[in-house]
Amino acid sequence: MSSDETPNVPARRDRREAVREKAAAVQARQRRGRVARIVVGSVVVAAVVVGAGIAVAWTLGESASQPQLSPDVQDDGITVDSIPASVLASFSGGGSSAENPPSASDAAPSDAPAPGASPEPSSTQQPLQIEVYVDYLSQASSDFQLANSQQLSEWVSESAATISYHPVALLTGKSNGTKYSLRSAGAAACVATYAPDSFFAFNHKLLEQRPEIDTDGLSDADLAVLAQAVGVENPKRVTRCIENASFVPWVQKATARALAEPVEGTDAALTGPKVYVNGKPYNGDLTDAKEFAQFVLTLASEAYFSTPTPTPTVAPTTTPSPAP
Repeated sequence: MSSDETPNVPARRDRREAVREKAAAVQARQRRGRVARIVVGSVVVAAVVVGAGIAVAWTLGESASQPQLSPDVQDDGITVDSIPASVLASFSGGGSSAENPPSASDAAPSDAPAPGASPEPSSTQQPLQIEVYVDYLSQASSDFQLANSQQLSEWVSESAATISYHPVALLTGKSNGTKYSLRSAGAAACVATYAPDSFFAFNHKLLEQRPEIDTDGLSDADLAVLAQAVGVENPKRVTRCIENASFVPWVQKATARALAEPVEGTDAALTGPKVYVNGKPYNGDLTDAKEFAQFVLTLASEAYFSTPTPTPTVAPTTTPSPAP
């Protein structure tokens, strides 16, 4: 009698082949999935690398394009030797605690020229050099500027004096970690570089709106708005400079130099916000404009009498030869 199992052998083989094919198909799909994931991951990584490269290149390009703080900054100071008429008008009749600042004749000897209300130099005398080391978080710096802004602006406009402001960051750790002292000094450098005609007004506003010690102070965006409020030229460039903290490294180095090296004309380094006139420190009341004016005018008279008087040149005469 024949067996009935023989016809089932091909059926079992077909099932095994089907299982193997299904397994192979699953493996193929898995391989394709892995390849797809690898490709996508590679594309994402490449995109990130390219994006980072572009960002670095842009940053380096921006850094390379930053101008030097010159000619507006010399010897770490921002020189003010002229003030626009529109800015000068805003200080006329205000901004000084002295209602009637003393004239040069109040301090100068009787035989010195009377230059009116300011220490005006003679034709052979250089303008007085006023050096102001300013920290925009300092009460002393604010007091001096607010008391003397009117007469300072008048002296500059009359070519009687040149002011050089030296922004220093001595109180960087006194603003709840925001480094306001450092950032505001950097903002002042931005205005001095890109909008020099507006520096005197911006410097005054910073000190007029000085934040209290141990408060956050103005943000970079607020500093940029303050610069725009005083009418800076190139407002977009000034804003970008402030918000990018472009000149903060310069402030750090300038502050280190001021603390380590003798102030020009003296034998001592800086120990705090200070005012010098022709290299001599002013140790009087920073809020007393009359006292400071007297100090300046006394130095002006000293400079006048220390200026040598040119000796007139006499042309030699020739004696005519006797006639033969």
